[in-house]
Amino acid sequence: MNTVIMIGRLIRDPELRYITSTGNAVTRFSIAVDRAFAAKDAEVTADFFNIVVWGKRAETCVNYLAKGRMVAIRGRLQNNNYTDKDGVKRYSTEIIAEEVKFIDYGDKKQQGNQGNQSEDDFEGMDEEGYRAVNDDDVPF
Repeated sequence: MNTVIMIGRLIRDPELRYITSTGNAVTRFSIAVDRAFAAKDAEVTADFFNIVVWGKRAETCVNYLAKGRMVAIRGRLQNNNYTDKDGVKRYSTEIIAEEVKFIDYGDKKQQGNQGNQSEDDFEGMDEEGYRAVNDDDVPF
């Protein structure tokens, strides 16, 4: 079984290319995923992962994702090896995305980053991110 699920923020804008022989779209980007643990009084650390998205989904990612936006990825790990121009054998690992969920998104030209929220934005929310509703708020 080879399944990976992660949530992180893009560390740069996605790059779209088309494969010349087939015309297939491919997008590459990297995300930073915070580690779930940290020593007391230590800074939160993150791991960085390279993501590859194919087809129509690749074009959608380029249109709606940008640096700093949060995204959820479900896919599989893939190892690659190649010899660089100096004859040195190189290895890389990337995640081939089978599903991409935009957690915060918008037109790339839209100003502001939805990921930067103040504590006031979370007032009245429970730990799952749902806002509490009073009976007075419901119209029926």
